Amino acid sequence: MKFLCVACDRQMLFEERQLPGDGTLAAAFKCPACGRVVALLTNPMETQLVASLGVVIGGRTVPAQPLETVRGMVATGRDDAFTDNGQRKTENAPMWSPEAQERLQRVPSFVRGMVKKVYTDYARQHGIPEITPAVMDTARAELGLEAM
Repeated sequence: MKFLCVACDRQMLFEERQLPGDGTLAAAFKCPACGRVVALLTNPMETQLVASLGVVIGGRTVPAQPLETVRGMVATGRDDAFTDNGQRKTENAPMWSPEAQERLQRVPSFVRGMVKKVYTDYARQHGIPEITPAVMDTARAELGLEAM
């Protein structure tokens, strides 16, 4: 997806991205020729959809990893796809309590990976070492996902 300046017919360049913390995403793009700026604002559901598709808005902060896309597709639903004996190798990856794992199993399988990623990202951002049902409830409330 690219944004084009209607007046100049030039591709707009990424300028700024903001994650307010309420589940929304804001990004600004600027025309290099005339300086016009356009902003993109997503609601929490749209933000989750974009994230689940692996879309990175505003560029990367780390270089692409070998077979990153394939690993993401293969690992969906399997936490131990790239570990030995099921041991976690990811830095800062929070543990899941048995109760939280049980609750996650009740989520429909076609969205379970996305839901797990939302809670894992939330726990990482807040320095939470273990995801429990209480953490899941707090994340739902803070991210505005109660209706889902």
